[in-house]
Amino acid sequence: MRFSIIPAAGLLITLASAAPLTKRDLSPFPLVNGFPNPSQEAILQIQRDGHGTLPNGPPPPTLSPDGTTNLKLIALNELFEVAFFTELMSNVTNKLPGYDLGDRQGYIIESLKAIVNQEEMHVLNANDALKHFNNAPIEGCKYNFPVVDYEGAIALAATFTDLVLGTLQEVSELFARSQDFGLVHAVASVIGNEGSQEGFFRAEQKKRPSAQPFLTSSSRDFAFTAIQDFVVEGSCPNINTIPLKRFKPLAVETKDVKAETQNIKFSFSMRDAGMFEIDMLKLVWISGQNVPVVKGLQNVEMKDDRVMFEAEFPFEEFVMEGLTIAAVTMGKDSFEGAGEVAEKTVFGPGIIELD
Repeated sequence: MRFSIIPAAGLLITLASAAPLTKRDLSPFPLVNGFPNPSQEAILQIQRDGHGTLPNGPPPPTLSPDGTTNLKLIALNELFEVAFFTELMSNVTNKLPGYDLGDRQGYIIESLKAIVNQEEMHVLNANDALKHFNNAPIEGCKYNFPVVDYEGAIALAATFTDLVLGTLQEVSELFARSQDFGLVHAVASVIGNEGSQEGFFRAEQKKRPSAQPFLTSSSRDFAFTAIQDFVVEGSCPNINTIPLKRFKPLAVETKDVKAETQNIKFSFSMRDAGMFEIDMLKLVWISGQNVPVVKGLQNVEMKDDRVMFEAEFPFEEFVMEGLTIAAVTMGKDSFEGAGEVAEKTVFGPGIIELD
């Protein structure tokens, strides 16, 4: 079966479905402390409030092209996180509707304050390394965050942090393969920091602190795509300098996914697709450190302006708890890892979190 569909751009949030609390007309930057270009005095305060210092060792002697891309993606993501957690801390501090936490207010504010300042240091570290090697620092964007209360914000934070933890696995591997050995230690330390945050987010949702024995791997292209689900289109001054792919959106239509083997419903826009053979498309699941699982598309139909389909979710065979990433691929029937999946992805990522 062949579909001929006129392509067009669209924006679909695939990590969350709630309506935004507010729409940002202006960038959140600069912050009151001058970030992302703070003075030396402001940096000292960021370090105090972040309970540690920026690395003070010498930079590596060289930086590969892949290493440069890694640092640019890290800076882009950390800027997004600074904006998200700054807004969340403000909402909790001001006890906006849905953000009044009663007796827990002080502890949560102190926790978020530490997170904000630690993420600011992650940005400064990545951008300073880029500047050292004569690359322009990545600049912040305008954002829309699809949350209406503290509970929803923490759930979203847990999801994008899971994706970050998966992506930093690939980043570390690429640093090592490109012989950017001097950057591996710093990224490994950030993985530990983000993992600590993830344990906090999970505990806030009354989940066990650790989701999986081996966290789900991801790819830079999936993270690059997912970040832009929260960005006002066209608002990032130099995102075009990051040589990564942005995929067309894949919507997970099954809203109440159970921890069991089942068929999951998906959709993508007919306007986002070109000419393709439906039999050439596959739904690929990425979970834990397992080889990606490839499934055929079932019950494909056109509904309004969407292509609807189902695919088997083999939960029981692979114990797919924690983060699972879905992607629609074309041109290959088996993959060794998330990076190979990203190379053949057409639509994605679709995100499922189970506990």
